[in-house]
Amino acid sequence: MKKLQNKALFLDRDGTINVEKHYVYKVEDFEFREGLFELVRDFYHRGYLIIVITNQAGIARGYYKESDFHHLNDWMKEQFRLEGIEIAGVYFCPHHPDFSGPCSCRKPNPGMILEAAGKFDLDLASCVLIGDKESDIRAGINAHVGINYLIKEKGKVTLEDVFVYKS
Repeated sequence: MKKLQNKALFLDRDGTINVEKHYVYKVEDFEFREGLFELVRDFYHRGYLIIVITNQAGIARGYYKESDFHHLNDWMKEQFRLEGIEIAGVYFCPHHPDFSGPCSCRKPNPGMILEAAGKFDLDLASCVLIGDKESDIRAGINAHVGINYLIKEKGKVTLEDVFVYKS
C-alpha cells in the first residue's frame, strides 16, 4: 500500500507575506499584506502544510544578523498562530553570490524546497507555491512544485488575476 504523501503551500516572505520594503528585519517595519491570512487559512484548512521559503541576502550583506531574522521570524509565526494558522517550517537562504559565493538554497535554486520536501515527505506535484518574483516561481518549477502562482506585487493578496505556472 502506498504511503500517503503530504502537501504544502510554499510562501515567499518579502513581497508575498509582507509588504516589500528594503531588507525588513525589525518587527516595527513588518507589514502583512492585505488578504494574506484569509488566503493562507484556506489552504491550511484544506490540509496543506504552510512553509515559508525566503532569500535573506541582508545577512550576507551585513545589513542585519541571523539572530535579527530569527527574532522577526518568531514574531511572524506567532501572528500566524493568532490567526489560527500553524507554520510548519521556515527555510531561509542567508547567502548572496556577490558576498558569500554560490549556493544551492538561494532562489531560483530549489534547495529550500527540496530540504522541506525531505523533512515532511512531500509530494511536490501536489504542492503549491506563491511568490511575487520570477525567482520564486523558477525555484518552484526547478523543484517540480505542481502549481506556482506569481501574485501582484502590490494590493490585496489574491489568486485572482495571477500568472499560473505548472511544472
